[in-house]
Amino acid sequence: MRVLIAGASGLIGRELGRQLAAAGHTPVRLVRRAALGHNEIRWDPAALVLDPSVLDNVDAVVNLSGASLARLPWTSGYRKEILQSRLHATRTLTDALRRASSPPTVLLNGSAVGIYGNRPAEVLSEASAHGTDFLAEVVTRWEVEAQLAPEPTRVVALRTGLVLAKGGALKPLLPLAKLGLAGPLGGGTQHWAWVSLHDEAAAIVHLLTSTLSGPVNLVGPTPATANDIISTLAAALHRPFRLPVPRAMLTLLLQDAARQLLLADQQVSSGKLQDDGFEFAHRTPATAIDWMLRQP
Repeated sequence: MRVLIAGASGLIGRELGRQLAAAGHTPVRLVRRAALGHNEIRWDPAALVLDPSVLDNVDAVVNLSGASLARLPWTSGYRKEILQSRLHATRTLTDALRRASSPPTVLLNGSAVGIYGNRPAEVLSEASAHGTDFLAEVVTRWEVEAQLAPEPTRVVALRTGLVLAKGGALKPLLPLAKLGLAGPLGGGTQHWAWVSLHDEAAAIVHLLTSTLSGPVNLVGPTPATANDIISTLAAALHRPFRLPVPRAMLTLLLQDAARQLLLADQQVSSGKLQDDGFEFAHRTPATAIDWMLRQP
């Protein structure tokens, strides 16, 4: 398959491109500069510009484009960028899909488990109600935008959790853990919906040829708390796990980002994905972190 990727230079996009090529597919990158070669296509999502004819020559579209949630703090200006970067990229693609003569059969569009909000004592499936905070609103509007793709195109919303990788959300935690400064965040008993970078990309490859549509949770199969994940990281680095960061300090420093990313309790189920036949390479945070630390 020829797979058009928006956000190909990001953390997930790079691993997805590697896995697609290894499986014999051809990743085609959307870029915001002049295209270099036949496997790059220029677009301008801020201006909603993409030539629809390019979609006649690809089999699938994967949209991972959007401003990073891990960039802190979420100022009022950056909150606007978080929302608009996602809506503009998705609208650019769905507009081009509707105008294409022969649109691709599938759009796999980015999404996030943040759509559920803070939900302690619940197990969350794709049928669970949406939250009401800023991040839940962003993701809800993101998914609605993706549904504007034309009828022949199967649309999947990739509800991704915390990706265990050296970049992304773990990036600020790694140096602290290496210095022996890791510890419970706000108590640490809140569930974090995690997934290894390898399995995140592998699940996207799986969904290219699946029959699933609508939201699909891309999270690991074993529930884990923040303490489970951070203490496992510290142990893998042979460092202590003992310096707590109080909830009040986190919320004072990071405000909504702390409440919605670090302190939110989200035990999210990957049952739909597993029932579709997907097999995780990393079923626990320990195996995911071990794989992560062995990457260059």
